[in-house]
Amino acid sequence: MDAAADKQPGALDGRTLRRVCSRYATGVAVIGAAGAQGRAVGLTVNSFASLSLAPPLILWSLALHSPNAGLFVPAAGFGVSVLHAGQGALARHFATPAPDKFSGVAHRRCPAGVPYLDDALATLACRVVRADPIGDHLLVVGEVESCEAGEGEPLVFYGGGFVRIAA
Repeated sequence: MDAAADKQPGALDGRTLRRVCSRYATGVAVIGAAGAQGRAVGLTVNSFASLSLAPPLILWSLALHSPNAGLFVPAAGFGVSVLHAGQGALARHFATPAPDKFSGVAHRRCPAGVPYLDDALATLACRVVRADPIGDHLLVVGEVESCEAGEGEPLVFYGGGFVRIAA
């Protein structure tokens, strides 16, 4: 057993927790929003999850120190682009700080101006219902206003990297 597991609650170090949580496979998505002057902004997340079917709610989280954290306030719109297995480079692109991540990336905008990736496995248009700071992250809950799904294999993150899953 890991020596860190024997520590008292609250004494767990972040590296150990990150390693343990990396044993949980997740999908990968790009969250898009309209920033200053309507400029498209986006970031990669693997914290996306369905929360409720009635009403239709999803959740995801963002580090509080992110320069984009202030965009996700109640009533603000955002889009979710669930990535497919061939989009690992795109996930890395949106995970890297850059002034205009959508430049040169095929995307479209919904009528509210929220950007989506053209070739995503699934997309969801959402409105922020809650955005609560919890720990060192902002927990964002969004109500799904529209969504669509395509066919293909998902991009999966496990153990610190992208992996393929067997059907």
